[in-house]
Amino acid sequence: MAITGEDNGDRSGDERLPKRQRLPSEDEDESVKLQSHDVLDCPICCEPLKRPIYECINGHLACSSCCQKLNKRCSFCRCEIGDRRCRAMEKVIEATIVPCPNAKHGSEETTTYGIDQSVHERVCCFAPCSCPVPNCKFVGTYTNLKSHARHAHICRDKFLIPFKFDGHCHMFSMNLGWKKTVVLKEEKENDLIVVQAFKGSEGVYVTVNRIAHMAPGIRDVFCNLSIIKPCGTLNIGTMVKKIQKVREQMHPEDDDVMWIPPRMLSGEVWMMKICIGYDRWKYIHY
Repeated sequence: MAITGEDNGDRSGDERLPKRQRLPSEDEDESVKLQSHDVLDCPICCEPLKRPIYECINGHLACSSCCQKLNKRCSFCRCEIGDRRCRAMEKVIEATIVPCPNAKHGSEETTTYGIDQSVHERVCCFAPCSCPVPNCKFVGTYTNLKSHARHAHICRDKFLIPFKFDGHCHMFSMNLGWKKTVVLKEEKENDLIVVQAFKGSEGVYVTVNRIAHMAPGIRDVFCNLSIIKPCGTLNIGTMVKKIQKVREQMHPEDDDVMWIPPRMLSGEVWMMKICIGYDRWKYIHY
């Protein structure tokens, strides 16, 4: 049963205070600037906070994954954490709009901090692409990278192998010393294709990637890669995946890999043949 107050200003027990109306602002794009976005990150894993966000009774925050890893014990005060949501911080996160990290390269996109941010970064057409040519430090958009390749790295460059999409196949040598990375440059469109060799516990793994952003709009290319030895020939047909910089190590979950068994690597140097073009059927079913 509701308890009714007297006429002295008391409110009934089941009534809520009316929500204070915000005064209209002349500036619809009112914004608040943070000195550091670290306050929007989980203090434990340092990743951007996203719903659900939890707090202990002392106000320490943690993301849901950290709560599970800590067995629902606050890492700061050891109180229980994981059952009490911090709704205030969740609202702050949802209302926080940040510019694309690639704004300096020309992007004008904005995203919700931590929620849409990582998704957008993966498909941003202004993502920085690093030139794969040895000793070159150029970093720019995909379009600028191709312009850079056209002017800075001519086809006579000793580090480049010129090729044409849907043109002739090309032979080249590789080894795990000074030539474990080979760069091919398309003569007309100036795309850069990178072939890399990685030493494994059971042979050598070879990957083929294209330096480009992940945004839609770039036509896919395919390749057929072969190693030719007196003991036999091994080949793989695959779509050439896009990366933004040369790999430091192999990513088995991301890369289509050619495995070269030890029996086909009698010496330190081996010869390979590659054909690259737009016809999926031609190159994958070579």
